[in-house]
Amino acid sequence: MQLRIINKSRHSLPEYHTSGSAGFDVRADLNEPIILSSGEWRVIPTGLFVQIPDGYELQVRSRSGLAAKNGLAVLNSPGTIDSDYRGEIGVILINHSTKPHEIVNGDRVAQLVLAKHETAEFVEVSELDDTDRGQGGFGHTGH
Repeated sequence: MQLRIINKSRHSLPEYHTSGSAGFDVRADLNEPIILSSGEWRVIPTGLFVQIPDGYELQVRSRSGLAAKNGLAVLNSPGTIDSDYRGEIGVILINHSTKPHEIVNGDRVAQLVLAKHETAEFVEVSELDDTDRGQGGFGHTGH
């Protein structure tokens, strides 16, 4: 599967770091560092533009190390980049920690996963099939 990329960043193309990696890291493409204060979020540019095959999306996910060590996460995780989007990939990072965090050019800020998806055909009905759970909401299953 090919993913066509225009790379306007100062960094090499993304790559999978191991043969079992589902995601590939993307890097911040910055002219100057960004300081994210506690509770603040910003869109971090990557300098990457992609052409995603029809029937696929790129999911934008937090990097576990960045989250565990620094409290930084992708705000709308997982974010979705649709196959018809042609703009620059931006990562919405939020600082959940209690202290500021500096992001510099080249920092790995998120990982992207290419995922196949289905497109639903919506069918309006007057009722839905019954299940054991029924309309039980959050926590209803007891697990």
